[in-house]
Amino acid sequence: MAAETFNVESEISQKHKAVAKTVIGLIVAAVLLVVIAYLGRDRFTERPNPTLEMALMILVLFLGLGSIVWRRTKFAGMRLQDIGGLEGPKGLLSTLEKTTIQLAMFGAAIAVLSFAGTLVTGNSGLTYRGIAVALVVLLYCYPTKSSWTRVVLYYGKPDAAPET
Repeated sequence: MAAETFNVESEISQKHKAVAKTVIGLIVAAVLLVVIAYLGRDRFTERPNPTLEMALMILVLFLGLGSIVWRRTKFAGMRLQDIGGLEGPKGLLSTLEKTTIQLAMFGAAIAVLSFAGTLVTGNSGLTYRGIAVALVVLLYCYPTKSSWTRVVLYYGKPDAAPET
């Protein structure tokens, strides 16, 4: 049993650090895409395509709002309470980690699609608008260690399980 002891604080620190590095890396990548679009704006061939540009902006809006809905659904109190009751702190940490990475992928997808739109149409404004949304999503999903600790300590207790 001693080998199976689960140190909550060290596990939170370890997983939080890994996820935070991933999100920060994606933020840096998004900013680099803006820099590339800005520096390459004179090299892009203008091929106006209003239909593609509008479709891309609708897709960016859909993904941005979808990330908010996804986060609210995955981090709902009742869901976290059930996970804490069934799987304990380890399951909660796994859920926090996976959901945060999924949300970060929403932001990365927005950034890449926006930059691809710039490459296709030559309109660097697509990258600027899309990356702005991507950065909001990435900052929205950035994990704070204190919130992870609160969630794991609150919902990870056996008495936090819903009464039946």
